[in-house]
Amino acid sequence: MIKTAYILAISFGSTFSFTPKVVLRPNNVLYAERKPFITGNWKLNPQTKDEAVQLAREISSHVTPSSPCDVALFVPYPFIEGVQSAVIDKFPIGAEAVIPELAGAFTAGISPPMLQSIGVQWSLAGHSERRTLFGESDEYINRQCKLLIEQGMSVMLCIGETLEEFEKNLVGPVCEIQLKKCLAGISEQEMARVAIAYEPVWAIGTGKVATPEIAQEVHSICRNVLREMYGDDVADSTRILYGGSVTPESVDGLMAQPDIDGALVGGASLDADKFGRIINFVPSQVEQLQIA
Repeated sequence: MIKTAYILAISFGSTFSFTPKVVLRPNNVLYAERKPFITGNWKLNPQTKDEAVQLAREISSHVTPSSPCDVALFVPYPFIEGVQSAVIDKFPIGAEAVIPELAGAFTAGISPPMLQSIGVQWSLAGHSERRTLFGESDEYINRQCKLLIEQGMSVMLCIGETLEEFEKNLVGPVCEIQLKKCLAGISEQEMARVAIAYEPVWAIGTGKVATPEIAQEVHSICRNVLREMYGDDVADSTRILYGGSVTPESVDGLMAQPDIDGALVGGASLDADKFGRIINFVPSQVEQLQIA
């Protein structure tokens, strides 16, 4: 006789939901498997709306009912509506950043309500390029996260260490500080609107990728920080993605790790065939729990 385990339906923002399956780890510990989430960050690319729409159409063709993951694209503001039309509601299109203000004298700023008015429900916050090139601090990023959530949107919070910090074995403390500062004031219930992207700064756009074992270790650290902050339910349901020169060649090994729940892909998301292969990564063979 087989005993059935409970299936938990966890709402992830207002865009889509995912259903964890109860599975058995190799050490016989039960955990809720989070549905993978593969996302693309186009940054300052491509150069024209026509190119963006064509790329979106080509990517969309790779997303099928058999794809093993949820998908999203974060694209430049001028291309959002064109890309939304091109993917025909197959997956959400997000913004690459917002400012933590609703209105006022903030020239060139884009607010959460502006994005919502064109059907956007997701935004990045805390990407290392925003931190280094635009001086966005943990406190500023926290304001972005809180305002997005208050406005009913979902946020992909990016964290990660520099090469110098990595070489000095400061990965854990850096990620812990960034998580605690950027999530300050966000409640356990509001965490349903948050995904985390761990992006080692030294791997972004360099072609260097943290080994699956290194990435898994840091993801485990991040999940334990969430456990300390919010408890088991939030820690076990929050999706933590890896970002940093993810390729078709590296994705399967990364996605085989128990605490890596997806990828935030930069350069490879500008090539529809490469990104399509990443979307359709080969899942590891993890047997669903059946208790006799």
